Amino acid sequence: MYFPHTTLMVQGTTSDAGKSTVVAALCRLLKRQGLRVAPFKPQNMALNSAVTADGGEIGRAQALQAIAAGVAPHTDMNPVLLKPSSDTGAQVIIHGKARAEMNARDYHQYKTVAMQAVLESHQRLLKQYDCVIVEGAGSPAEINLRERDIANMGFAEKVDCPVVLVADIDRGGVFAHLVGTLACLSESERRRTIGFVINRFRGDIKLLEPGLEWLEQQTGKPVLAVLPYLHGLFLDAEDAVQPVQAARGAFRIVVPSLPRMSNHTDFDALRVHPDVDLHFVRQGQPIPPADLIILPGSKNTRGDLAWLRAEGWPDYIQRHLRYGGKVIGVCGGFQMLGRSVSDPLGMEDKAGASAGLGLLDMCTEMSPDKRLEQVHGVCAFGETQAPVSGYEIHMGVSTGGAFDTPAFIIDGRAEGARSADDQILGTYLHGLFDTPQAANALLRWAGLHGQNAVDTSVLREASLDRIADATQPLLDALIALK
Repeated sequence: MYFPHTTLMVQGTTSDAGKSTVVAALCRLLKRQGLRVAPFKPQNMALNSAVTADGGEIGRAQALQAIAAGVAPHTDMNPVLLKPSSDTGAQVIIHGKARAEMNARDYHQYKTVAMQAVLESHQRLLKQYDCVIVEGAGSPAEINLRERDIANMGFAEKVDCPVVLVADIDRGGVFAHLVGTLACLSESERRRTIGFVINRFRGDIKLLEPGLEWLEQQTGKPVLAVLPYLHGLFLDAEDAVQPVQAARGAFRIVVPSLPRMSNHTDFDALRVHPDVDLHFVRQGQPIPPADLIILPGSKNTRGDLAWLRAEGWPDYIQRHLRYGGKVIGVCGGFQMLGRSVSDPLGMEDKAGASAGLGLLDMCTEMSPDKRLEQVHGVCAFGETQAPVSGYEIHMGVSTGGAFDTPAFIIDGRAEGARSADDQILGTYLHGLFDTPQAANALLRWAGLHGQNAVDTSVLREASLDRIADATQPLLDALIALK
């Protein structure tokens, strides 16, 4: 198989233009042709992350792209990860490890250091793989961020790689997005932009063709491919909660959509479960009746705990428990269930302590050390020891009597906790619903006794094949360009 580029970068005119899926599709297509291919994103800002085999943390989208490429996710695939903890600050993760909490201005100065990490990772990947498919971040036309840029054209210029520009026609203004983005670039950046991809098209292509001809005449750049809008995909979201085709079953689950909610991909398996009706409840929305409440992970546990109180969740949870309902807390949501959450060093936000919901006998203290580990074990509840797999990403240390009744046994150690009345379960494990046996055990514990199961790995592989099949014209065009 011939592919003309050892490094190719996919940038977008906007966030959510489809960069992540185009990169994943190209990785799958090149893998099919027998090439060793690796995904790469110099800098990612996301609260959905994954733990790699080398014990680091990367963006969830890069882990998905690695699956598409048929390789193990590695920290070199996303050397810089920013996890926002407030509107102005974020945890800075370099090569998989948390380095510091920085505000936007401090990080802008830090980018020269971050660029060295980016270039080191890129060089290591080039030595191991035939080609590297790079995903940009946001848009390259952000004028205020061009100085010291490491995420888009700054990286492309540094390594001298070609760029494909993706625009989403479904949100409208696609021609203005493409022409306007080019106008914001330097002459050398425009030259390295080898063509356009119009994403998420639905309709009669004949009606689009006059616009494509105009675009090519105006810019001198070819439209490499027009990719269709694909419904019903099951792919891990990079950050925002994405619409997933839901089954709308009879068993009702509600999840508060916390301002700093992390790893909401934990619930993707529930969103497509045929017996489940899952709702994310946003700020100001009424909280519907539920059979199960799940408190999700958080990048700012004390801040999101204050948000829960302001939105009336503690009273709702107490009423839910009085009527026999069940509650699960995951990671930060688990910490919220305890008596207190303290952050003496200000690891997530301002230093201080907050009262928890008081539903489990435990206290949590934030610490500089972050636990990053892929884990395997069994459920410690129910009639059979159902297997569970997942990963831990957390900074807090929790202690108390609640741990005398664990939720899971992981590698021979107790993990998580359950209340004495068995209505409340808490765990640090992310991804626990992705194992069908564990998902069924948890749902049975919560009161659902159906026999249906969802295997997320099968759904994910089918979706990766679908986007690859649809993206074949782009690969053909790239090869034809030479």
